[in-house]
Amino acid sequence: MKKKTYPLYYAGQKQHFARSVVVGDIVFLSGMSGRMMETGNVSSDDVKEQMIVALDKVRAALEEAGSSMEHIVKTVIYLKDVKDYDLMRATEWEYHQKHAPGLIDAPPASTFIQPASLSRANMLVEIDVVACLKD
Repeated sequence: MKKKTYPLYYAGQKQHFARSVVVGDIVFLSGMSGRMMETGNVSSDDVKEQMIVALDKVRAALEEAGSSMEHIVKTVIYLKDVKDYDLMRATEWEYHQKHAPGLIDAPPASTFIQPASLSRANMLVEIDVVACLKD
């Protein structure tokens, strides 16, 4: 199977893991967090804002790979504090309504994990995504 890797850069520095990898017709995304691409810093201490930054990164990475949010089949969402679960899901729902309305009636499979920590102390959310390429 054919494989294509798209590197991840923060503040112009190439990271030690890929932004996405396409294998055949499947797109794998990693590291979709509240960190800003331009600086590498976390956007804010607000879980909603970090979630929007992460979802914007998901959308951009999928489009770069030849897919779209409408083609997401699986997400794993790492949320630092379970108390933010309802806000995280509400933010995801609002984002899908605006950018991927097909996911409202046909949502992807999704797993939620509350890790002991994320890679930065002030990171509150990170998303991994599996999608298929556009038809």
